[in-house]
Amino acid sequence: MNRRTLLVTAGWLGAAVLAVLVGLTGVRLIGAGLTSPESRPRSAAEVAEDLRSLPSPYPSATRTPTPTASQAVGSPRGRTFPTRGGTVVARCAAGGPEIVTMSPAPGFALHERERSEGEFRSTSDNHDRVKFRIACSAGTPSLQLRGD
Repeated sequence: MNRRTLLVTAGWLGAAVLAVLVGLTGVRLIGAGLTSPESRPRSAAEVAEDLRSLPSPYPSATRTPTPTASQAVGSPRGRTFPTRGGTVVARCAAGGPEIVTMSPAPGFALHERERSEGEFRSTSDNHDRVKFRIACSAGTPSLQLRGD
Protein backbone atom coordinates (compact mmCIF):
# COMPACT_ATOMS: atom_id res chain seq x y z
CA MET A 1 0.00 0.00 0.00
CA ASN A 2 1.33 3.40 -0.84
CA ARG A 3 1.19 6.45 1.36
CA ARG A 4 -1.61 8.15 -0.57
CA THR A 5 -3.98 5.15 -0.27
CA LEU A 6 -3.22 4.93 3.43
CA LEU A 7 -4.07 8.64 3.95
CA VAL A 8 -7.33 8.38 1.96
CA THR A 9 -8.38 5.29 3.94
CA ALA A 10 -7.53 6.96 7.25
CA GLY A 11 -9.46 10.09 6.20
CA TRP A 12 -12.57 8.10 5.26
CA LEU A 13 -12.36 6.11 8.48
CA GLY A 14 -12.01 9.28 10.55
CA ALA A 15 -14.96 10.91 8.79
CA ALA A 16 -17.13 7.82 9.35
CA VAL A 17 -16.27 7.69 13.06
CA LEU A 18 -16.96 11.43 13.41
CA ALA A 19 -20.33 11.09 11.61
CA VAL A 20 -21.39 8.23 13.89
CA LEU A 21 -20.38 10.15 17.02
CA VAL A 22 -22.25 13.28 15.92
CA GLY A 23 -25.32 11.17 15.06
CA LEU A 24 -25.28 9.39 18.43
CA THR A 25 -24.91 12.69 20.28
CA GLY A 26 -27.82 14.19 18.35
CA VAL A 27 -30.05 11.20 19.03
CA ARG A 28 -29.15 11.30 22.72
CA LEU A 29 -29.98 15.03 22.96
CA ILE A 30 -33.19 14.89 20.92
CA GLY A 31 -34.30 11.46 22.11
CA ALA A 32 -34.22 12.36 25.79
CA GLY A 33 -37.78 13.67 25.55
CA LEU A 34 -38.99 10.67 23.58
CA THR A 35 -38.46 8.20 26.40
CA SER A 36 -39.41 10.39 29.33
CA PRO A 37 -42.45 9.41 31.44
CA GLU A 38 -44.39 12.43 30.15
CA SER A 39 -44.53 10.95 26.65
CA ARG A 40 -46.16 7.62 27.57
CA PRO A 41 -49.69 6.92 26.29
CA ARG A 42 -52.43 7.90 28.72
CA SER A 43 -55.15 5.55 29.86
CA ALA A 44 -58.85 6.26 29.27
CA ALA A 45 -59.30 6.91 32.99
CA GLU A 46 -56.48 9.50 33.01
CA VAL A 47 -57.96 11.28 29.98
CA ALA A 48 -61.45 11.27 31.54
CA GLU A 49 -60.03 12.71 34.78
CA ASP A 50 -58.23 15.48 32.87
CA LEU A 51 -61.40 16.30 30.94
CA ARG A 52 -63.45 16.49 34.15
CA SER A 53 -60.96 18.97 35.60
CA LEU A 54 -61.43 21.40 32.66
CA PRO A 55 -63.90 24.25 33.15
CA SER A 56 -67.16 23.68 31.32
CA PRO A 57 -68.30 26.16 28.65
CA TYR A 58 -71.88 25.40 29.71
CA PRO A 59 -73.06 27.18 32.88
CA SER A 60 -75.35 24.38 34.12
CA ALA A 61 -73.06 21.47 33.27
CA THR A 62 -72.91 18.56 35.64
CA ARG A 63 -70.00 16.18 36.01
CA THR A 64 -70.39 12.56 35.02
CA PRO A 65 -68.94 9.53 36.80
CA THR A 66 -65.74 7.91 35.55
CA PRO A 67 -66.67 5.52 32.73
CA THR A 68 -65.59 1.94 32.32
CA ALA A 69 -63.69 1.03 29.19
CA SER A 70 -66.77 -0.43 27.50
CA GLN A 71 -69.17 2.43 28.32
CA ALA A 72 -69.86 5.51 26.27
CA VAL A 73 -68.99 8.65 28.17
CA GLY A 74 -71.70 11.29 28.48
CA SER A 75 -70.85 14.97 28.79
CA PRO A 76 -72.43 18.32 28.01
CA ARG A 77 -70.14 18.57 24.99
CA GLY A 78 -71.27 15.23 23.60
CA ARG A 79 -70.96 11.53 24.02
CA THR A 80 -67.90 9.39 23.35
CA PHE A 81 -68.18 6.15 21.39
CA PRO A 82 -65.21 3.79 21.19
CA THR A 83 -65.02 1.65 18.02
CA ARG A 84 -62.31 -0.69 16.75
CA GLY A 85 -61.37 1.99 14.19
CA GLY A 86 -61.13 4.83 16.68
CA THR A 87 -63.06 7.08 19.02
CA VAL A 88 -65.97 9.30 18.00
CA VAL A 89 -67.38 12.18 20.04
CA ALA A 90 -70.85 13.25 18.92
CA ARG A 91 -73.67 15.46 20.17
CA CYS A 92 -77.21 16.40 19.34
CA ALA A 93 -77.35 20.05 18.32
CA ALA A 94 -80.27 22.18 17.19
CA GLY A 95 -79.56 21.19 13.60
CA GLY A 96 -79.53 17.46 14.40
CA PRO A 97 -76.77 14.95 15.10
CA GLU A 98 -73.22 16.16 14.65
CA ILE A 99 -69.74 14.66 14.99
CA VAL A 100 -67.59 16.78 17.32
CA THR A 101 -64.29 14.89 16.92
CA MET A 102 -62.91 11.67 15.47
CA SER A 103 -59.65 10.10 16.70
CA PRO A 104 -58.38 7.05 14.79
CA ALA A 105 -57.06 4.02 16.68
CA PRO A 106 -53.53 2.78 15.97
CA GLY A 107 -53.50 1.19 12.52
CA PHE A 108 -56.45 3.27 11.30
CA ALA A 109 -56.79 6.70 9.71
CA LEU A 110 -59.66 9.16 9.35
CA HIS A 111 -61.10 8.59 5.88
CA GLU A 112 -64.37 10.54 5.75
CA ARG A 113 -66.15 12.93 8.04
CA GLU A 114 -69.44 14.62 7.37
CA ARG A 115 -71.86 16.25 9.80
CA SER A 116 -73.35 12.98 11.10
CA GLU A 117 -71.46 10.23 9.23
CA GLY A 118 -67.86 9.14 9.26
CA GLU A 119 -65.42 6.40 8.38
CA PHE A 120 -62.12 5.10 9.72
CA ARG A 121 -59.99 3.06 7.29
CA SER A 122 -57.10 0.71 8.05
CA THR A 123 -53.70 2.07 7.07
CA SER A 124 -52.52 -1.40 6.00
CA ASP A 125 -55.67 -2.67 4.23
CA ASN A 126 -58.01 -0.22 2.48
CA HIS A 127 -60.85 -2.75 2.69
CA ASP A 128 -60.83 -2.83 6.51
CA ARG A 129 -63.28 -0.03 7.31
CA VAL A 130 -65.41 1.17 10.19
CA LYS A 131 -68.33 3.25 8.86
CA PHE A 132 -70.86 4.80 11.19
CA ARG A 133 -73.74 7.24 11.44
CA ILE A 134 -74.79 9.36 14.42
CA ALA A 135 -78.50 9.52 15.28
CA CYS A 136 -80.34 11.45 17.98
CA SER A 137 -83.19 10.24 20.13
CA ALA A 138 -84.60 12.53 22.83
CA GLY A 139 -81.52 14.73 22.59
CA THR A 140 -79.11 11.84 23.19
CA PRO A 141 -76.68 10.81 20.42
CA SER A 142 -76.21 7.17 19.47
CA LEU A 143 -73.73 5.55 17.09
CA GLN A 144 -74.95 3.16 14.42
CA LEU A 145 -72.33 1.10 12.60
CA ARG A 146 -72.92 0.82 8.87
CA GLY A 147 -72.11 -2.26 6.84
CA ASP A 148 -72.10 -0.78 3.34
